[in-house]
Amino acid sequence: MLNDIILICFMFLAYAYWINAQKAKEIAYIKAKGHCLAMDVQMLDEYVALNSIKLKRDRSGKIQLQRLFTFEFSSTGDERYNGTLLMLGQRVDSVYMEPYRIE
Repeated sequence: MLNDIILICFMFLAYAYWINAQKAKEIAYIKAKGHCLAMDVQMLDEYVALNSIKLKRDRSGKIQLQRLFTFEFSSTGDERYNGTLLMLGQRVDSVYMEPYRIE
């Protein structure tokens, strides 16, 4: 009986984490796409990939998940450049794009 309750709690926590991770990935994708549009470059593959995850305190001292997403973009259509998007919780902290060629 106790094992069943522990298993159900573990499954619930895993599901809650998965839902939270999917929402964070969706936010990262929307922000990366918008940043690429603002910088007048093309986001390639229409995809962001989770590169790392760790615990970090936010400005108020609350512990949040810090996720680092990577994406690729092109300015000319011939070359691929890398970009990163750093999220703290469900908020985008920063976006970085490699130096790229402007034509």
